[in-house]
Amino acid sequence: MKLDPPLKSGLPGAGMDTTMVNGMRLLLSSATLLTLFIDPESAGKLSKITWLIFSAYTMHSLLLYVLAVLGLSLPQDILLYWLDVAWYALIVFSTSSHNTLFFLFFFFAILTSSFQRGFEEGARVTLASAGLFAATALFGETDAELSRLLLRTTFLLALGYMIAYWGGSAITQRSHLALLRDVSQLSNPRFGVDQTITSVLEKTRSYFNGRSCLLIMQDKGTRVWSLRSVLQTATGVVHTNSLLSDDAASPLLAFPHDKIALYNQPAGPWLPWIGGARMLEPDSGRWLRHDDAAGARLAELLEAHAFISAPLPLRNGKGRIFIVSATSMSKTDALFLSHIGAQAFPVIENINLLDRLASQAASREREKIARDLHDTAVQPYIGLRHGLAALRNEATPGNPLLPELEKLIIMSGQVIADLRSYARTFKNGQVQSEPELLVALRRQATQIREFYGIDIALQIEGDLHINDRLAAEVFQIVNEGMSNIRKHTSARHGAVKLTCVQGALHISIDNECAAAHVPDFLPDSLAERAAALGGTARVTHSMLGNTSVQIEIPI
Repeated sequence: MKLDPPLKSGLPGAGMDTTMVNGMRLLLSSATLLTLFIDPESAGKLSKITWLIFSAYTMHSLLLYVLAVLGLSLPQDILLYWLDVAWYALIVFSTSSHNTLFFLFFFFAILTSSFQRGFEEGARVTLASAGLFAATALFGETDAELSRLLLRTTFLLALGYMIAYWGGSAITQRSHLALLRDVSQLSNPRFGVDQTITSVLEKTRSYFNGRSCLLIMQDKGTRVWSLRSVLQTATGVVHTNSLLSDDAASPLLAFPHDKIALYNQPAGPWLPWIGGARMLEPDSGRWLRHDDAAGARLAELLEAHAFISAPLPLRNGKGRIFIVSATSMSKTDALFLSHIGAQAFPVIENINLLDRLASQAASREREKIARDLHDTAVQPYIGLRHGLAALRNEATPGNPLLPELEKLIIMSGQVIADLRSYARTFKNGQVQSEPELLVALRRQATQIREFYGIDIALQIEGDLHINDRLAAEVFQIVNEGMSNIRKHTSARHGAVKLTCVQGALHISIDNECAAAHVPDFLPDSLAERAAALGGTARVTHSMLGNTSVQIEIPI
């Protein structure tokens, strides 16, 4: 079972949780010390060492609370609740009596560890608390009532285990909800289907800490399977995409198309029932043993110690998603993988449908524009060429304007040929030799230089792996940034730089600044556009007096 990492001080709500936990620790220690002052006989015979231990623990709690309130750095939470266990063992030892109830302090450490670190850490703290309680009680009380001690130790173990289990479940549910939210946010039509699927696979692989994540899909009416994979290597994450025939894809289809599957390598020939292949029966909710040989063959093909697989709820096809791991996986992991598929892939299908509708609408719009271009631009030029030809025919052979008329006729013919070629290319949706985004940005920079005398250099590093929708959004951002240079500064030079690095598009819009001091500001519109794409925007100032708007958009 994969759990969330513990809360950190930089996360929303983490500071409030830390302050609350330290406040409760201070409340418990202070109340206990006050109780000893009011009724010292409740703790049995008290010595100076006992008073020293209780007072020191109260000061320890007060110091932690003050540090938390002031927002200063604290030791790691794992160290704090193990320190609590040590303090409580000292308290039980110093007040050892068959009537003492100070063993209940151990539940505070069990609660904090379970709800911050999950089941495994909570179980370790429970075992340590029970062992220390039993040892200190036996060592400090020569005439200890063993039956009472056994009952309290059993009570501590049983209730501590339940707290650890529920704390781990709460953390697991939070992590599940966080991942489902992430894959839903990744399903953004602006990023396109391919990019969205790759992002979902990488998020899923990272969550399960798997070696790879595979996706195999087939559309209705086709006999070709699409195989996508995200593989973690020593040099980084590698994405692949390939097409398979039915025969090539058959090893990945060893399980029924509608069943959730789990495979763990058997522990050994002497324990054959531990491991093997399991399938979830939807009607009964039971995990039934499947063909272990088929599961072993698939594990060997994937070079996996374990894997989980779930069907995808596709309306226009079928497919499966796999997580390949070097460690054992659980039934809970397999169930959650099916939830991820049910959450993300119907949305991805809708994005694919929207892309197809948009492409068809764009194709029809191109045909309409091409016809309008022919009627409103090509035909007038043809008429102009005919008029020039008629004028040339009426001129006498010695007319000095004949050479000029011939040039005009040739030029008009070239313009007509260019317009027809452009209309034909536009109608068929042919791709230009360079990206349309780059062409549009260069055209915009040229217009700003010609009309306003502002020279804006355009630089693109590497390949921009973005689709048309995101390119349109990027054009609007850069265009607005160049317009801001014209409208809000006196700069005569600027620069725009676009770079794709580590799964993000970086946009830098720079301009020179003559002012000695530039107040901090952030263009609201650019920041809103970047936020709508899941990105961020900020403004920096260089030592040379230049101002730079830095925008980062995840792709």
